[in-house]
Amino acid sequence: MTETLRRTPLHAEHVALGAKIIPFAGYEMPVQYTSGIRAEHEAVRTAAGLFDASHMGEFVVRGPEALSLIQRVSVNDASALEVGQCQYTALCLEHGGILDDFLVYRAHDHYMLVVNASRREEDWDWITRHASGLRVELEDRSDRTALLALQGPKAQGVLAPLAEPDLEEIGYYRFAEGRVAGVPALISRTGYTGEDGFELYVASADAADLWRRLLRDGAGAGLTPAGLGARDSLRLEVGYPLNGNDLDREHTPLEARLGWLVKFDKGDFVGRDALMRQKERGVPSRLVGIRLTERGFPRPGYTIVHDGDEVGRVTSGTMSPTLGYGIALGHVPGRLAAAGTPLGVLVRNRVIAGVAEPPPFYKEGSVRR
Repeated sequence: MTETLRRTPLHAEHVALGAKIIPFAGYEMPVQYTSGIRAEHEAVRTAAGLFDASHMGEFVVRGPEALSLIQRVSVNDASALEVGQCQYTALCLEHGGILDDFLVYRAHDHYMLVVNASRREEDWDWITRHASGLRVELEDRSDRTALLALQGPKAQGVLAPLAEPDLEEIGYYRFAEGRVAGVPALISRTGYTGEDGFELYVASADAADLWRRLLRDGAGAGLTPAGLGARDSLRLEVGYPLNGNDLDREHTPLEARLGWLVKFDKGDFVGRDALMRQKERGVPSRLVGIRLTERGFPRPGYTIVHDGDEVGRVTSGTMSPTLGYGIALGHVPGRLAAAGTPLGVLVRNRVIAGVAEPPPFYKEGSVRR
């Protein structure tokens, strides 16, 4: 049976711009525009790019025990959030494996959870299940919400003339409710590229006009539309993991280089006991970065080799447009995760030499921390 794919509110804009459309996470999404992935990647590193991220899911949690629910399902500590602040975290299963990674936004009278499109239904069912018995109200706003990501060192300059409030007042991983080009918007200083930038949550009905206005007004600064291809190479250069590739049910946050998210001292949460046992006994595998020292293109699924033995699989890989060499992520035994450990990748029956290198591979991004 053929899967019925959803379309974001910006689908017609992508088609009009000549985008190549592919299936992704249950949606028809642009992988690249006519300029190509490399040009879009370079635009984000040097100027600005505009992405459609409207496939992401947005859940609203409100009520007197909203924080209790979030604390129950999240490995991070949301009690530390101030109004106007957001937090990166993960949903874990009882055995410690990762169901999803997501963002928590704390507003004045509610929380917003931003989840991955491929996990939206599972996440909703999981959170609803754990809301049982709590005084909370849950709302799935995903289909009514569009998300535009404006990323790059010139992103603030493009957005500032159109935005209220003053973007200088929005720090990294902070947000404000305001307007962009007259459209009500939640303006968040977050992103998935390693560059400074903003994610704009607006009503679906307002998305197309705002998309066109941003591209028109930002053209002089070099703003270009960018698709999934550039999004993937940009995030991999800075070592951001991708759910379903680098993050999965078989590996815990401790194995996936996300141990810094896990706040054991906040109290009980789903997966805490399993994660504590793993911490005490030792982490058996690690998500490691690999930098190829010979020319080669590491792709997801390729075999990782150490001393002639197969030790893992590439979960994400590309030829870095910025750095000019192959980079990858993959799970390997913990003993092989130390920086400098020889780790090759089998490409077309030949092992391409490489070494373990802790991400980020690219360290010159403009992101404001």
